[in-house]
Order: sequence, then structure tokens, then C-alpha cells
Amino acid sequence: MTFTSASKPVLVRADEAETLQDGATSLITLLADANATGSALTANRATLQKGSPGAPAHFHTRATEMFYVLKGSMRILLDEQVLTLGQGDFLTVPPTVPHAFAPAPDSEAEMLVVFTPGMDRFDYYRLLERVYRGEASVQDIRDSSEQFDNHYFESPVWQQELARR
Repeated sequence: MTFTSASKPVLVRADEAETLQDGATSLITLLADANATGSALTANRATLQKGSPGAPAHFHTRATEMFYVLKGSMRILLDEQVLTLGQGDFLTVPPTVPHAFAPAPDSEAEMLVVFTPGMDRFDYYRLLERVYRGEASVQDIRDSSEQFDNHYFESPVWQQELARR
């Protein structure tokens, strides 16, 4: 059997996956980036401890983002509404739809996060870790918004939800 680069299988063994700490209470495990999947998708696993602020309000212009809750309970901002997703729940967020996520109060959570089409996002996650370690600045994140298609904004709805801890 012959595979083209776009249809080549991608296998990531759990013990070989790169794991990054992007904050005091969260980890990102890198699974498959666009360059490995022929730009079909990008995938990571997000592990969030109780009280993690998760991802701030943002949107993407070029990709759909999908969330599958593996463990625990998640709060997800979807436009101006906050949803609670439990283990086994799945959500797709089309391009331009504002969203954010964090574990539900008093919950740890793990999610599979997938973007399609794939975007080169692993360097974005590495940037988040460098910011957490003090090796880069929040301005570096702002400056990379077009490159990584991550556009942050202020959401009073999300800020109010996070205050409910």
C-alpha cells in the first residue's frame, strides 16, 4: 500500500508526545500538527487542573475547532453563551465564532482539541510555554495573532463566568 503525504497515517505514542506547561495549572500534549497530517488537522490534548483559567476569549478565522471532553467537566464560552460539557460531550466551533474554555468550578478536565483544516499551531503552544516561563512576553502572543490565527478579545460574559469559581 502506498500513501501520499496527505494520506500518510500519523501515530503518536503516549510516551513520545511532547508535553508543554502553558500555565501553572495546565498542560498541552502535542499530538499532530498540520505538517504531519497534510494540513488535514492539528490535534492536542489539554489537561486542566481545578481553578485553571483555561483559554481566554478568542476566535479563529481559518479553522473549525473541535472539543471532545475526555475527563471532568468544562465551561465553554460560545459567542455570548456559556455551556457546560461533561465527559463524552463533543462541540465544534466554526471559524469566527467567539469562544473560550476552562474547567467547571471544582473540576479537573482533559479534552482532545482538534483544528481543521490543520494549522501549524505547535509553535504557538511552545510560545505559550515560553511566556509562562518568563522567556517571552504577552506582546509576543499578540504579535503572533495572524500567524497562528488566534484573535483574543475582552468578553464580559466570560469574565463574569470565571469569577464564579
